[in-house]
Amino acid sequence: MQSRREFLAAGIAAAGAAALLRPVTAASATASQPSTPVDFDVPAGACDCHVHVMQDARRFPFAASRVYTPETASVAELRSLHRALHIDRVVVIQATVYGSDNSCALDAIKQIGESARGIAVLSDTDSSAELDAMHRGGIRGIRIHFENAGAFDPAAVRQHVKASAERIKGRGWHLEIVAGWRELEALRDEVAACATPVSFDLGVPTISGVDPAGFKALLSLLREGKTYVDIAGPYDTADYNQIAKPLIAANPERITWGTNWPHVLHIPGRKVTEITPFAKADDGRDLNRLHAWTTGAAQRKLILVENPARLYGF
Repeated sequence: MQSRREFLAAGIAAAGAAALLRPVTAASATASQPSTPVDFDVPAGACDCHVHVMQDARRFPFAASRVYTPETASVAELRSLHRALHIDRVVVIQATVYGSDNSCALDAIKQIGESARGIAVLSDTDSSAELDAMHRGGIRGIRIHFENAGAFDPAAVRQHVKASAERIKGRGWHLEIVAGWRELEALRDEVAACATPVSFDLGVPTISGVDPAGFKALLSLLREGKTYVDIAGPYDTADYNQIAKPLIAANPERITWGTNWPHVLHIPGRKVTEITPFAKADDGRDLNRLHAWTTGAAQRKLILVENPARLYGF
């Protein structure tokens, strides 16, 4: 299955790398900002439920196990993005380049303040006291990443979700699952029975080449109110146009939205230690796509304000 970063890299190659990727220099290492103005009234309290922050590597070293090395994407740049989008709240997602060291994400949440929450990646050794400290720091869930898991083992996928849900039980946290269509189908019954809230990160790799069985499973979970779906980084793809409206119609009270800023890339064949520039996505245009997919202001308020407030505890 093609990863989100590989999907974007392929699109960049097709359109011409010179046109879409900035030169890799210290002076130009900035993440993209919206070039299209928002064309609707964004409700007060709107939340971007999916961003990453990459700060100075001298303060927050990258994991040796990472598959790419990103540019810097600072809190100042994130604030600039959200001023342009009229977004008041944000969820900082632990970036894979940091492994299970959540220090960078926690620092970003602290800088932003009460309008920020976060999603962490846990190690096998994180204690209950460490999870308590993460909660005080704004963490409200953990990320489970099946997107690049290799050989598909349905039983192992289900067991991982079950064990993760048990680990955070009683904290008011939720599971954020990054998965492909096979995993979505395999997890149908496990998620339906899970007492811990679940959100599927429905980014580019999942919606690319929509699988009918997996999509049917996801729609049924939405209709039953058993999962949230985060429309994360709704780039200009035919597949997203195909499924966005049916997902929202299935249960608008379980849909959230996010930019996936700063639009990281993993370009196959590139050295891990070589800095990989971000893609230049237009988040203003992509927020306008949500306007086109929804039926009116009330539904947009659900997706941008009310659902994130319930899921992340704003």
